[in-house]
Amino acid sequence: MRKIIAIGESILDTIYQDYRPVRSFVGGRVSNAAASLGELGLPVSMVSECCTDKVGDWVVEFFKSHNVDTNSIDRYTDGSTPLAAIFSQDGEEEKIVNYGVYPSNRFNVIWPRIDEDDIVLFGSYYAIDTPQRERLFDLLSYACERKAIVIYLPGFQHGTQFNVTKVMPNILENFEVSTIVVDHDKDINNMFPNQDSDKVYNNHIKFYGPTYVHINSNENATIYKGIDKTQCPYTCDTSNHLGWQAGFIAGMIYEFIARGLRWGDIGILSPEKWKEVVKGAFEFAANSASSEDNCISPDFARKKSALLPDQ
Repeated sequence: MRKIIAIGESILDTIYQDYRPVRSFVGGRVSNAAASLGELGLPVSMVSECCTDKVGDWVVEFFKSHNVDTNSIDRYTDGSTPLAAIFSQDGEEEKIVNYGVYPSNRFNVIWPRIDEDDIVLFGSYYAIDTPQRERLFDLLSYACERKAIVIYLPGFQHGTQFNVTKVMPNILENFEVSTIVVDHDKDINNMFPNQDSDKVYNNHIKFYGPTYVHINSNENATIYKGIDKTQCPYTCDTSNHLGWQAGFIAGMIYEFIARGLRWGDIGILSPEKWKEVVKGAFEFAANSASSEDNCISPDFARKKSALLPDQ
């Protein structure tokens, strides 16, 4: 059976409305997408790290409750699990403050096995920051050799401070090993200021060859591959953009598996087939955005898992 390996940070988000805590949940597009895919009964492994503190226990239990394999989550003892405080006030842009203490020796994860046509999802600061970057890139290079579908989310959580110029070589190197790149308007504004998706694709991604899936501020998707540009309109009526994006990513991976699309198919997928894949991803996105934990509902998962072919 094809496996899904998700690589990203494990972080607990807390939303504050007018400085009062509203709710807490395990955040991050990679984490939430992995949980949705695990809810479908697909074989999903989470590669991450968190402390052996109570917050870390909460994070690991979240994954286990969604049937995600946690054997590749490094539980360090010297430090604390990262937290993100998200401050929201009417009429103002969200402000995010990140907390957390990491040990000097970290990211000692047990890498899962990767086989041909498996799906590797990675992104956030793990993909560009040390020490995770060095260890992660070895795995990505191996995944490419094994002809796995590698999906890169180049954005990182807002509130995380980076010298983008310094890490740009890492971002471009990630494009080179990726089969698909998925980003959002906010992502490219952080990495490539004053450039729209057309310029980002033509100036930074096209040369390396991956399919580029761009989501704009209204949650419409545009697919770029070679000279083809395919518009996939969508009417978004949610304020939960994290849940929406995580659901979209999970839905796209689901569609690949449900349709039997493998590594060799992605690069030659027609615009019409991409529209069908994205239509299914939109359905996942809408369901995930309506959930408090940014994951698809159990009822939705049962309905969709029943349509999966035997692998």
